[in-house]
Amino acid sequence: MREITVPPTAGLPLQWADLLPWGAGDFAEQLATWLGVHRVQLECSGTSALMVALRSLKRLRPERNEVIAPAYTCPLVALAIAQCGLQLRLCDLRVDALDMDAACLHLLCSSKTLAVLSTHLCGRVADVDAALQCARDVGAYVIEDAAQALGARSNGMSVALKGDVGFFSLAVGKGLSTFEGGVLITRDAVLRDVLSAVGADTKFNLWWELRRSVELLGYAALYRPAGLRMAYGKPLEQALSRGNWVEAAGDDFDDFIPQHRLGAWRQAVGSKALRRLSAFQQQTAEQAKARVAQLRACGLEVLDDIAADSQGVWPVILLRLPSQKARDAALQAHWGDGSGLSLPFVHVLPDYGCYDHVLDAARRDDVSRARDWAQRLLAISNSPWLDDVRFARVLANIQAATQG
Repeated sequence: MREITVPPTAGLPLQWADLLPWGAGDFAEQLATWLGVHRVQLECSGTSALMVALRSLKRLRPERNEVIAPAYTCPLVALAIAQCGLQLRLCDLRVDALDMDAACLHLLCSSKTLAVLSTHLCGRVADVDAALQCARDVGAYVIEDAAQALGARSNGMSVALKGDVGFFSLAVGKGLSTFEGGVLITRDAVLRDVLSAVGADTKFNLWWELRRSVELLGYAALYRPAGLRMAYGKPLEQALSRGNWVEAAGDDFDDFIPQHRLGAWRQAVGSKALRRLSAFQQQTAEQAKARVAQLRACGLEVLDDIAADSQGVWPVILLRLPSQKARDAALQAHWGDGSGLSLPFVHVLPDYGCYDHVLDAARRDDVSRARDWAQRLLAISNSPWLDDVRFARVLANIQAATQG
């Protein structure tokens, strides 16, 4: 019998009771309480939430038009910035951490800078303070991209609150999921009002809501060991057989980004699932702690939170291998066999080619260190479905790849 397919990230599985339309309560209020904030604003996706944030900041600073983001990030960031009529600039990464280099960021910041996008990639907490210092020097805002970090904390409070505005994703595999969904938060009352006004321009779209509802039903049915082979494993195998790593990693996006209201039924599903999220994240944190210790005992470099006094979440465990050859060998051994290995993103943004039309000046930004990171990063799923026996096999093959 073929082994189960492990999802690439540790997403919270839905229960059938979550799908019942009654007994849920107000999702936005419950999520605000869970995060410890005054209010949250719900959007249809994390990308849509980013676009609402950018348009709101542009309304406050209409003379500014540049947004600085890490060179290694989701291509949707570049597409969202372009759709808002803004210019992306790419900041290279630190040598020692998966975060923007402060010296590079300082050089990029100018009177044109609208916002700096500080990113908590794969649940690891970034150094937002460094981004804030560079942004404040030129009068720019800081947006915290916490798409993969719902539940992460810094200095005792939720991430996405140090910056001027932050957002989370409720997409598939992001922990709490409504299949697609986004959450905006800010501590600034003026910004909260502007975000609300810009978000109010988004209309309810019945077609998109029906589509997402059907997809959420599919997620509830198939996001489990018995269903992932069909929903995730088979398409992954087909992409890898064509040698298409961009498709295999899910980095192939088109330019269109839908924006519509998050429907009441999907909010109810999210509300019920939220009740189990803390316990699930505690479980995955304990699993990650044990496995990180095993990986480090083997001499492997495991990425931790960058900011001090922080507790990230663990959808995946991120490794930086000694070389691209070693990373690729580990992927070749396991990516398509359902063992939960993957890439956060395949390339730095300028190396995809298919997104050049939205990069413009960003194509000339120096991204050499970020490129090195992209070539050596490897993600191991932290899903509880990756059992100890299978993890040991994965670890042995990673060790062999680094020694080969």
